[in-house]
Amino acid sequence: MRHLAIVGSGPAGYYTAEAAQKHWGDEIRVDIFDMLPVPYGLIRTGVAPDHQSIKGVSRRYEATALTENVRFVGNVAVGRDVTVPELQSLYDAVVFATGAPNDRALGIEGEALPNVFGSAAFVGWYNGHPQFAGLAPDLSGRHAVVIGMGNVALDVARILAKTEAEFAGSDIVAHALDALRAAAISTITIVGRRGPHQIMMTPKELGELMHLERASPRVAPSDLPPEADDALLEPGLRKSVAHLRSFAAFPESERADKSVEIDFDMFASPVRLLGKDRVEAIELERTRVEAGRAVGTGETYTVPADLVISCIGYRSSPIPGVPFDERAGRFANDEGRILPGLYCVGWARRGPTGTIGTNRPDGFGVVEKIAEDMDGGALGPRGKEGRAGFDRLAEEREIEVVTFRDWKKIEEAEARAAREGAPREKFVDVEAMIRARE
Repeated sequence: MRHLAIVGSGPAGYYTAEAAQKHWGDEIRVDIFDMLPVPYGLIRTGVAPDHQSIKGVSRRYEATALTENVRFVGNVAVGRDVTVPELQSLYDAVVFATGAPNDRALGIEGEALPNVFGSAAFVGWYNGHPQFAGLAPDLSGRHAVVIGMGNVALDVARILAKTEAEFAGSDIVAHALDALRAAAISTITIVGRRGPHQIMMTPKELGELMHLERASPRVAPSDLPPEADDALLEPGLRKSVAHLRSFAAFPESERADKSVEIDFDMFASPVRLLGKDRVEAIELERTRVEAGRAVGTGETYTVPADLVISCIGYRSSPIPGVPFDERAGRFANDEGRILPGLYCVGWARRGPTGTIGTNRPDGFGVVEKIAEDMDGGALGPRGKEGRAGFDRLAEEREIEVVTFRDWKKIEEAEARAAREGAPREKFVDVEAMIRARE
């Protein structure tokens, strides 16, 4: 029997477990560790609450989790409850599927002002992540600025713009829904350093902006390149740019009925955030694109900002003793190999790029590497204890492990607590999660 430890229960972790099952069949035992008592990582706390169809992929992970040779080990933090060397002594291979849970810093003056947040924190707040449940952003101002030109920026803007009725069927948590209900935001400015042909936003997410009840998107026609240039774009980006062109052509008469404006401010780079007791404005520099890069022109201007959310990327969390690439914000690795017996997958391997589905081939790829190393003798002979050894260690240390059966009880309690029409009301406190399994 071989034993595999996977650290992180998000898409990358479960796809790796699925790949291990398909490769070794009954000859493998997989333990999936997570610091939270609940599984699925960003499917639960990162995917927008109004995108329930995307969250449905968790059913595939549940099918893997319910098999005999895969086990969820929740409420166990590697580094706090068990060390990496201890895992290595118990398992033939350890795979880090920890994602990239930390915000990349803007690196500009004023970033520490109150009411300035990274997207990991802000998205975690409205999605009920225990770490960010107490964030309490002030939404009483009129002007919000969202920095970034990817889908996360679109998610944040859309959540800020929606009416309460538009959250029907979503699993946005109650504290966020209450705050958004009372929000006074009337302008949401999405800031991007480059132009329409360089955005990372996908057509589906952009198209949703045209169907918001009280909000209308706006793009300055002067920011759009000649329409003939769109023919050189790959199909997905060409569709996204077509949406931007429709935003620019949106009739002003139809905007009159909309109380919230989503303004795309392109060719603009953040210089500094302004304010005394809290953020009040953002200073931007006009840019131009040269060889695909944004170059400052020296022209600066300010935009009012009562709330700022930076959506410019994420970083993985370093783990003591595990080589880490500080510049790239991920584990130092060679196609998933970190050190003998240590591997990484998903965002922890490649950085925060790709879709949920990108993690599937990534998981299968790292399992192939592990198999090569096992067959080549690099991981030593069989005979490690695996889950039996960890269970003994957990009992000695009185670690309160949460199993997948426990998680199903938590899930049932969340479903019972849901407001009308919602699939669940998430627990936002770890202790409450643990109590719910009883």
